Amino acid sequence: MATERHPFELAKGTNGLDKIILRESRGRSAEIYLYGSHVTSWKNENGEELLHLSSKAIFKPPKPIRGGIPLCFPQFSNFGTLESHGFARNRIWEIDASPPPLPSNSCSNAFVDLILRPTEDDLKIWPHNFELRLRVALGTEGELTLTSRIRNTNSDGKPFTFTFAYHTYFSVSDISEVRVEGLETLDYLDNLKNRERFTEQGDAITFESEIDKIYLSTPTKIAILDHEKKRTFVIRKDGLADAVVWNPWDKKSKTISDLGDEDYKHFLCVEAAAIERPITLKPGEEWKGRLELSAVPSSYSSGQLDPKKVLE
Repeated sequence: MATERHPFELAKGTNGLDKIILRESRGRSAEIYLYGSHVTSWKNENGEELLHLSSKAIFKPPKPIRGGIPLCFPQFSNFGTLESHGFARNRIWEIDASPPPLPSNSCSNAFVDLILRPTEDDLKIWPHNFELRLRVALGTEGELTLTSRIRNTNSDGKPFTFTFAYHTYFSVSDISEVRVEGLETLDYLDNLKNRERFTEQGDAITFESEIDKIYLSTPTKIAILDHEKKRTFVIRKDGLADAVVWNPWDKKSKTISDLGDEDYKHFLCVEAAAIERPITLKPGEEWKGRLELSAVPSSYSSGQLDPKKVLE
């Protein structure tokens, strides 16, 4: 399957579910399940896993997969009438053999295009025709890029409105040793306090208890510094104004059936999202959201993100 036309492998994953494997020449890789168009693995040249997959993840539809990068569409959390995080993450997607051209800054030759269209059952709970396309690409420097394109294909002239998130679980050595830079001084909605609005006071975000915050009007770059692994994740995003920071900590973890009791110590969710200002598309209109993840030596910090450019 690994040809110029199909730069990926199709394989069987857990419980016989179809998955796609992307490989880069230096040994880096990524895996994407057609179920949910769900990225479950992203490894560097040393074979180290950069995403966290729950030790109790259930690979059995209709239960969504816990960990990796779930897609939240057409609804983030309970911001609407649908099931939490919408239905895109627990539908079987198709490989898109002839996607529309996608301008790209990356010279990646390891990528796959996937597409989701609504079923009759989907239209009963969310009565809108759409095409949701996702390109997952593994770049020559090991960066992982996800580009989503959502088009309104309604024939009745009706617009639709949605919220969206890439619910990324980053693998970290110890949540207590991690800090996030790039969100300081910003306003956020605290999901643990009825989404009351506050302003972040710290120089950086550190973790010593449960956190569930939606940061608003965030910069296009955010950094996650992992002191123990001497590694920094750099998140670059376009079309996604918000950023969710989540870790359930110990008590909440025990209430989540598909999450191991100790898992919380080894992941942090920082999610590029469009929540505060939902996206509205008229028929024929398309929205694009892009997420690029890279892992670099920890000498990198948000101090190297040009503050003026970040604020722009």
